[in-house]
Amino acid sequence: QVQLMESGGGSVQPGGSLTLSCATSGIDFTINAMGWYRQAGEGRELIARLTPAGHTLYPSSLKGRFTISADKAAKTLYLQMNSLKAEDTAVYYCNTQPPDFGSWGPGTQVTVSS
Repeated sequence: QVQLMESGGGSVQPGGSLTLSCATSGIDFTINAMGWYRQAGEGRELIARLTPAGHTLYPSSLKGRFTISADKAAKTLYLQMNSLKAEDTAVYYCNTQPPDFGSWGPGTQVTVSS
């Protein structure tokens, strides 16, 4: 059974940084690609992808500001977010990529505001 628990969100000023964590169970990081997603209104978008081989993929709008990584032994996924902007305000989720739609965690809220 897949379980996901995101943490590390909070309120920061523009330009600030946050590191999100996602504790998982039931997922083998050596065979599953993992992703961070966010939802600011309708629709949940993929913002970072990490393959079992360690390859990463980001939308061009986020490249250079966000970094996805994982501790495979601890089955924990991370998202380092720098130079945060107001438009990064959203609820952030982790999941496999493509996602297991029955296994979303509660997400963690990130609010960027002055």
